[in-house]
Amino acid sequence: MNKEDLAAAENKAQRKKPESRNFAFYRHTECEYFPCHQTDDPENFNCLFCYCPLYALGDKCGGNFRYNAKGIKDCTPCAIPHQRENYESIKGRFREIMEIAKKKD
Repeated sequence: MNKEDLAAAENKAQRKKPESRNFAFYRHTECEYFPCHQTDDPENFNCLFCYCPLYALGDKCGGNFRYNAKGIKDCTPCAIPHQRENYESIKGRFREIMEIAKKKD
């Protein structure tokens, strides 16, 4: 698939309603940790980002986190990656994450 075909497919996928985009939502009810965060809506609990890709952004992730006494980021109170409607906003931050992951010479 060339760049133009890939861009066209991405554009088509973005026009679909979030509920009809199966690649943007996954609920793993058989997981021994499901749900891993407190929720009033387990039917819409998204497990796709089981480990939040925004974690690497530290205090710029935009989530509801805290740092514990040892200085480790604790995301327990945050459910942003587990909300169905947040797929696009998380995906939109991948360039920031890639910058962190880039090899620095």
